[in-house]
This record gives sequence, C-alpha cells and structure tokens, in this order.
Amino acid sequence: MSETTQTWSARLAELGIELPAVAAPVAAYVPAVRTGNHVFTSGQLPFVDGKLSLTGKLGAGVSDADAKAAARVCALNALAAIDALVGIDNVARVVKVVGFVASAEGFTGQPVVINGASEFLVEVFGDAGIHARSAVGVAELPLGAAVEVELIVEVR
Repeated sequence: MSETTQTWSARLAELGIELPAVAAPVAAYVPAVRTGNHVFTSGQLPFVDGKLSLTGKLGAGVSDADAKAAARVCALNALAAIDALVGIDNVARVVKVVGFVASAEGFTGQPVVINGASEFLVEVFGDAGIHARSAVGVAELPLGAAVEVELIVEVR
C-alpha cells in the first residue's frame, strides 16, 4: 500500500473513479486469472457501458489523444477484472502492462497511446503503479477496437 496506508479503493474514490462492471468476454476466455501471487488479465478493450468507445486505426483517422484516453479506459476495465477476482485492495503492485494499438502503415506512436494506461496506473497506485511495459502496433484488434490493454499485477 502507499506510504499513507490508504487503500486502493479509497484512492479510487478520492480520484472520483468508480470501477465499472467487468466487461463480458467476447470469446472463450475469462477476464482474469490468478496464479500464485500474480493476476493476469485478458486483453481489455475500451468498453464504456457495454459499448466499444473507440474503433479504427491510429495513423488513419483516430487521434493520438482519443486513443490515449481509450487506453486509460482499457486499464480501468482491467482493474475491474482484478477487483472482481481478488479485490483491488489486495494489489501489491503493477508488474507489467502490454498494450496493443491498431496501427495504419507507418504509425509509430504506440508508446504515446499506451501512456494513457501507464499514467493512469501511476495516478491510482503511485510508486506501486510503476511497471514494465510493451506497446505493440497491430494490423487489427477484436471488434475493430483501436486499443487493447492487459495487465499483470502482484497481489498479497
């Protein structure tokens, strides 16, 4: 926990952030799995109220700013999956973020887009939110989503 021993759920409330309902899987998988002291989330899309909030490709009509905001939504949805499985207050630290960005040929700004998830996690978890990361450009994502994010967290 943070230096002030505040819970993560209290920190979310302080930031005015409510965890959404866990997004329903779009295929044959579960939203998150725990093994040992780690939780791995499935890739989370930018669903808001059950609807995909951003589709398309970066470098072909989707703005970096919109995609960065969508990456934040993806990370929020990943936290909801973690909370449903083990409780958000059991997170010890964020270990790794993997972000996928639907990219048109020549687009190389994937790291800037996935900063939306990374910066959000540091905002919520402070130093415990600092993580390793991959930001990968791909030709297509499920349902035409512009971004997808998965997390690995250590839990108590």
